Amino acid sequence: MSRILLIDDDVELCDLVTRFLTGEGFTVDAVHTGAAGAERALVGVYALVLLDVMLPGTNGFEVLRQIRARSAVPVVMLTAKGEILDRVLGLEIGADDYLAKPFDPQELAARIRAVLRRTSPDKAAARRPALTVGDIELEPAARLVRRGGDVVELTSVEFDLLDALLAEAGQVVSRESLVRNVLGRELSPFDRSIDTHVYHLRRKLGPLPNGTERIVGVRGIGYLYACSARSSSHSG
Repeated sequence: MSRILLIDDDVELCDLVTRFLTGEGFTVDAVHTGAAGAERALVGVYALVLLDVMLPGTNGFEVLRQIRARSAVPVVMLTAKGEILDRVLGLEIGADDYLAKPFDPQELAARIRAVLRRTSPDKAAARRPALTVGDIELEPAARLVRRGGDVVELTSVEFDLLDALLAEAGQVVSRESLVRNVLGRELSPFDRSIDTHVYHLRRKLGPLPNGTERIVGVRGIGYLYACSARSSSHSG
C-alpha cells in the first residue's frame, strides 16, 4: 500500500481527497501548512507528495525546494487553473508532474499511479546496458547520466525523457509517444508539460560539442536527439 503525503491548507479538500484515495488503495497523511509539510516529507517514508502551490507562510515552491535539497521523493504539484507560470516553475524546481485545480479525483489517481510507475525500481532497466550517444552516457540501472565524463543532475522525468530520445537518436520521436511513455498519460490538446521538460533538459545538457543544438524540435511532430552515433556497453 502506497503512503501519500498531502500538503494543502484546504481542510475540506484534504478530507475529500483522503477519502477518495483511501478507497483507491492508498494511505494518506494530510498537513495544512508548508512548514509542517516540508518537515513531514523529509522525515516520513512516503511514496509520493501532493503539494499545493498556494500555502500560507511557506509556499509550495519553497516547500519543494526544501524537499529537493534532501530528497528525491516524487512530488505532484496542485496549481490554480490557468496558472501556467506556476506549473513551469514547479517543474523547473523538480516537481514530477502537476494537476490544475479543480481536478477530477479519477485523474488525480491516474496521475499518481503514472508517477509511481515511472519512479519505481525497474527490473528490466537494471538489466539494460549503459547507452552512449556522442558525449552522453546513460546508465539505466543507476539512473545516472554523464556528459563528457561529468555527472549531470536530472529529475526522474528528465532522465526518462533523455532515455527515450537517446534510444531513437537521429530519429524524430513524437510528442504523443513522449507523453505516453515518459509521463504515463495520453497527450491532451493544451498539455505543454513535455515541452517544459525538454526545455530544462536542453539547458542542463547544453549544446553538442560542435556548438549545435542537442535536442531539436520538429514543428508539429516532436523532438529529435541530433547525434546518432550510438553504442551500448555493459558497465563494470
